Parts: sequence; structure tokens; C-alpha cells
Amino acid sequence: MYLPSFNLEGKKAFVTGAGRGIGRAIAVGLAEAGCDVGLMSRTRSDLEETASLIAGLKKGQAYVVPGDLTVRDEMEAAIREFVDQAGQIDILVNNAGMNIRTPALEVTDAEWDLIVQTNLKSAFVASQTAARYMKEQGNGRIINISSVGGHTALRTGVVYGSTKAALIHMTKVLAMEWAQYGIQVNAVGPWYFRTPLTEKLLNDEAYMQAILDRTPLKRVGNLEEVVGPVVFLASEAANYMTGQTLLVDGGLSIYGF
Repeated sequence: MYLPSFNLEGKKAFVTGAGRGIGRAIAVGLAEAGCDVGLMSRTRSDLEETASLIAGLKKGQAYVVPGDLTVRDEMEAAIREFVDQAGQIDILVNNAGMNIRTPALEVTDAEWDLIVQTNLKSAFVASQTAARYMKEQGNGRIINISSVGGHTALRTGVVYGSTKAALIHMTKVLAMEWAQYGIQVNAVGPWYFRTPLTEKLLNDEAYMQAILDRTPLKRVGNLEEVVGPVVFLASEAANYMTGQTLLVDGGLSIYGF
């Protein structure tokens, strides 16, 4: 009676950046919880691999919807195609993101524009598009994958940190504006997790030691440890939460890096 359900049976979720790393793990985790999942990224072959993992669960159905999320028309078309196939969209996970590690004095306009377009504007366009459907339904969950770097100053680059901080604030503003439509907007802020994109950094012993020295739990995260918070925010267990960011960071944000 007092334990809320984490079962997402019958829900329809759409995940950006679902071809690799955290996005793939989230998509598979949502399927394992019962969702049918739309998978978006630029590379169809990566999405097909994620879809194959979901098929192996014999639970949720995967919809492969490749596209360039930095192009408004392609983002809108991808979500529209997913809704046409799945019938609705209950959950949107804005996971896609990128970084170029350039010192602030050397950042170019092209780098700034690309990172902002990928990490921030694409999340807004996806949220805006999904929210139009969710408003008609009278409910929906939007979950933005930010970063502990949006909360705490890190050595990840000024543009990346700025976009992730903006994403946290956008989460609050959209939560406030769309609560009247039954749409809840929350975020997750990870620290380092082992993915193809972080493997090179984590294999640098000095860099890895610096991470461990400042992380109270003395390790980097495993992918399932970021999936759990996303499933929680998508489930009935989070019915009274909106505008919040869960920092999944091994305690790093206690004192920064």
C-alpha cells in the first residue's frame, strides 16, 4: 500500500542519444520496466544495436527513429513519427549531449554554437514538441539528462558547463509552466560513468586518480546506477516531484572538483 509502483507497463518513452552509452542504458532500462521506446540519434546502426538489446528482453517494443536532433524539423518529425507508430508519448528523456574540451580563452563561435545547439536547444525543441502531445493527453514526464557539471564548476569546459546549468534551470521553468497540463519535468545530473565517450579519459591513470580523490564513494558510476533514477522519475513513485534535479555523482557535488 505504501510502496509506489516503478512498473511502466504500457508507457511510451522517447530517448534521444539512444545509440550508445548512457542513452542506450536508459532506453533498455525503460524497456525492462515495461515501456515501448523510441530511439533517436544520427546513426541508425547504433540504434539498431540498442533495439536488438530491447528485443532480447522480450518486453518493450523498440522504434528506431534516426535523425539529427540539432535540426528542428528532424527532431519534430522524429517525435511525430514515434507518436504515429506508438500512439502516444508518455515519457521524454533528453539525453543527447556532447562536449569539446577547449580552454575558455580558445573557444570558437563554431564550438559554442554546436555545443549549445546539441546540449540545450535540442532538449528544448524535443520538450516543446513532446509537450504539445502531453498537454492533449493531460499528463507526461520529461526527464533531462544534465550533469553535476551544471551544478558544480568542473574541468569540463565553460560551454559544456554553461549548457548543463541552463538545462537545470530550463527544467525548473518548464516544470512551473507545464504543471497545469499535468506534465512533470525533472532532471538527472550524472558524474563520470563508463561509456565509450569517457573510456579514454578514464584510462588516464592521473585523471582517474584525480576523480577518485574528489569523489566520496571513490569510484565512477556504473550505467545501471543512472538508469534507476530515470525509471524512478518516470514512475508513480515520483508523482509529487517536478522541477528537481537528482545528482547521481558519488557525492562529488558536496565539495566540487
